[in-house]
Amino acid sequence: MNTQGMDKGNGKANGPSPGGDWTAREIAQQPQVWREVESLVARERARLDAFLRPLLADDRLRVVLTGAGTSAYIGACLAPALGRALQRRVDAVATTDIVSGPARYLARTQPTLLVSFARSGGSPESLAAIELAEQAVDHVHHLVITCNAHGALAQRMAAAPNARVLVLPDAMHDRAFAMTSSFTGMVLAGAQVFGLLGEGRVALLSRACAAAMPRMETLAAELAVRGFERAVFLGSNELQSLAAEAALKTLELTDGRIVAMSQSVLGFRHGPKTVVNDRTLVVVFVSNDEYARAYDYDLLRELRREARAGEIVAVGATLDGALLDPQVGFAGLHDATDLELVLPCVVFGQVLALRQSLAQGLTPDNPNATGVVNRVVQGVTIHPWSEPDDVPRR
Repeated sequence: MNTQGMDKGNGKANGPSPGGDWTAREIAQQPQVWREVESLVARERARLDAFLRPLLADDRLRVVLTGAGTSAYIGACLAPALGRALQRRVDAVATTDIVSGPARYLARTQPTLLVSFARSGGSPESLAAIELAEQAVDHVHHLVITCNAHGALAQRMAAAPNARVLVLPDAMHDRAFAMTSSFTGMVLAGAQVFGLLGEGRVALLSRACAAAMPRMETLAAELAVRGFERAVFLGSNELQSLAAEAALKTLELTDGRIVAMSQSVLGFRHGPKTVVNDRTLVVVFVSNDEYARAYDYDLLRELRREARAGEIVAVGATLDGALLDPQVGFAGLHDATDLELVLPCVVFGQVLALRQSLAQGLTPDNPNATGVVNRVVQGVTIHPWSEPDDVPRR
């Protein structure tokens, strides 16, 4: 991956530039830093278990996974697998939703573990969601997973008796505008903290992603120069939330010049499919779940038969030969869960967004020069909240 001096061998650049070196570096480093996250969680295992074990022993405990923007998609990717593993209620609710409607998402009498994901920990909604949970729930505990030890969120919760803070390696505190390695790092950390990955899985995912990097880069570069005006990302189950994150990356890094959307594979036919024309790129993240994959294949066949899209790309670990060309495949991951597939699959979305940004003549490290959007969100006023009198005591 080369934007201005990127060393493909070690993922390091010759120093950041106004172009895309930070973004390229932070994408390329992911297979390596995933192993660092694995080591970190292993070192923190006893401390985390001492905090979580008594909470999870309560059958009434509800787990709420929260964050804003890309960080919200972390919880959405984790929620299906975590709910199955814990056999309890697990909800992914964005901080932006909690802040605008606390009584709709927080239940006063239900013990709650609020798991907050944040790259910088400086977004106004990150702190506000914590404060509102303290105000709205009688028994609430907090697990904060962040990339910034000096952020307001980590500082606020470090000494709280009802909280634990896990700070990821500094390399994952992305310096570029878009969240890339911070996203996969926090997905991985959340999965490991709650025991969703077996032994040796991180090394396997790391190797498979690193091996696929040349193919991802080549295909993304080829697609970027074709001048697509629209991009659609599709997936099922955990891969549906991944698709939403991939669409956001394209919107962010192209400064909205490529209009991107996401949808579930089955939901796509119910109206959203009308967006497809010859200037549309469609990316389907193919499930490893045999049942869900049957629907992925049906849609891929349908899209190819109709021949309306400018291009259709399949990304996954279990791909059916020529039917899915062009494709990006991850060798050795045929037995991976869809949660595990989130990590390498999203890297293709990131590489594609970077290449599209460069093809548009933008600077991916700061694609929005006007300041309409910012690396850490600005312009949010947090208003005081009082619980309505008619809120039911759930």
